Amino acid sequence: MKKFRKLAALALAATLAMTALTACGSKDASESADKNAETTEDATTVGFIYIGSKNDGGYTQAQNQGTEAVKEYFGDKVNILTAESVAEDKQTVKTNAENMIDNGASIIVGTSFGYMDAMEELSAEHPEVTFLHFSGNKMNDTNFANYFGAMEEPRYLSGIIAGMQTESNKIGYVAAYPYTEVLIGIDAFTLGVQSVNPDAEVKVVYINSWNDPANEKAAAESLLAQGCDVLAQHCDSTGPQVAAEAAGAYAIGYNLANPDAAPKAFLTAPIWHHDKFLVPTIESIINGEFKPVSYYGSMADGYVDLAPMSDLVKPEAKEKVEEIRKQMEAGEFNVFEGPIYDNQGNEVVKEGESLDRAGIWSIDYLVKGATGADN
Repeated sequence: MKKFRKLAALALAATLAMTALTACGSKDASESADKNAETTEDATTVGFIYIGSKNDGGYTQAQNQGTEAVKEYFGDKVNILTAESVAEDKQTVKTNAENMIDNGASIIVGTSFGYMDAMEELSAEHPEVTFLHFSGNKMNDTNFANYFGAMEEPRYLSGIIAGMQTESNKIGYVAAYPYTEVLIGIDAFTLGVQSVNPDAEVKVVYINSWNDPANEKAAAESLLAQGCDVLAQHCDSTGPQVAAEAAGAYAIGYNLANPDAAPKAFLTAPIWHHDKFLVPTIESIINGEFKPVSYYGSMADGYVDLAPMSDLVKPEAKEKVEEIRKQMEAGEFNVFEGPIYDNQGNEVVKEGESLDRAGIWSIDYLVKGATGADN
């Protein structure tokens, strides 16, 4: 740990961290750490940095469910620090992480893609601390690992539901950015739709933000106005689901099962179980057995999943989903198996071939049946 920071710098760091935390009604990380230290001095302290509020009903709440699972599993063997609504700004991320380290954190978990460069620098500056980064691709051989999941699997399954549920053959998709991660999900979803309903089209609207509830809802409303009767999403809030319910349409959520947000619209959601990575990884760090990996969890190991389907889902759709789910979990079904064409008519995966992880993460196109535009 660095020892050269002066009191003024420490005070500034604490102030900035408190600002990020109290904006969501949370306590300052240093205050939480001090209280924990009074009762669990020998515990391992783990800091979690969130881009949103832990009660946002979507992305960050799903991340926090993993944190809660860590607390439940380890009990008083760990102290937990959290910082909410931390912007994807390198210095802001570093300030929050440094504040946690000053308060005893030996493990830092960054839960947003835009934290990657800050996490990389921190790992070099703090070799005694272990850094775990969700959704990035950078790592090292000593104290910096990344983790993500094959979300294309439950995305495909949710596409089957949408394709069999739609009456208008127009399906809307509210998406954050035209980035590879998002394109993978759109394409997997569209392939699922097309597998059961080749006449259906997926209309994508990009809002150019990960977390903008008002714009997410507005984008959803624009898709509904175009005749879409099922909405899916790759954005953080439940705005699209609420908009769908108001219009008498169906909705497929994301990140966690949250049927109460729009009970008259909710069909299902591709979801995360972050504990499947966090618990064994933190345990390996505590036991001195940790080796950095680039983890990619699947439905087979339970890291990604499809939320329980609601009673609104047609029985034949449920039956088809369970058929393909079993094949996925057995390793017998590849979402990106050719022939696959992009929406310009180019063959991007040849018949008899399929994409591996590297190929999937090279996707820079929308497949046949999907069209995209900015909101």
